Amino acid sequence: MSSGNRWSYSSLKLFEQCPRKYFHLRVVKDFKEPESEAMLYGTRFHTAAEEYIKEGKPLPQYFAFVKNALDNLKRLPGEKHCEYEMGITEDLQPCAFDDPRVWFRGIADLLVIDKEAGEARVLDYKTGKSAKYADPDQLELMSLCVFKHFPEIKKVKSGLLFVVCNAFVKSKCEATQQEVLWKKWTDKHGKLKFAMDHDVWNPKPSGLCKKHCVVTSCPHNGRN
Repeated sequence: MSSGNRWSYSSLKLFEQCPRKYFHLRVVKDFKEPESEAMLYGTRFHTAAEEYIKEGKPLPQYFAFVKNALDNLKRLPGEKHCEYEMGITEDLQPCAFDDPRVWFRGIADLLVIDKEAGEARVLDYKTGKSAKYADPDQLELMSLCVFKHFPEIKKVKSGLLFVVCNAFVKSKCEATQQEVLWKKWTDKHGKLKFAMDHDVWNPKPSGLCKKHCVVTSCPHNGRN
């Protein structure tokens, strides 16, 4: 299988935002997003949360405000897995994240497996200042991965934990929904696969083009 057909939630969202931007950032890679202070802050928090839950390492003082929330997560029943990597093959079988056959890749910020109850929890940390435009779709994909990697799990409760604005966006998924939900996502990926197979990358102009897009070679970019 061509590595060009491999995807993640973030890569698919980028393609849906603008195929032309996807082409430049993920295919030919002649442009890249700058690493903002907000991105660095998010990376630091993910590291601190992993070390706190997995190793018991104290939180840096500037993340002390999240301690109660992380303590609640630590008290959840079940095995805790931080930054847990999961791969799925094109025939929807579980595989390692770096398996040559991997088709979809996903990473759970925190995965809690309660085998006795047949339930799992998936948490994704968000460090944005608002949950107004929260997108729980990624939770659905991660839940589908959990069902494949842990077939004993029948229900996944998941959430986006917005640590700065103290918000929590919940979602849940049952193992019985897998066939329908995978069909939705394979259909979405089919559009990306078509673009890759036929080398068609049409721009998708929006209000973000002129001020925010890094692809300055695009005719819709206001900074070229």
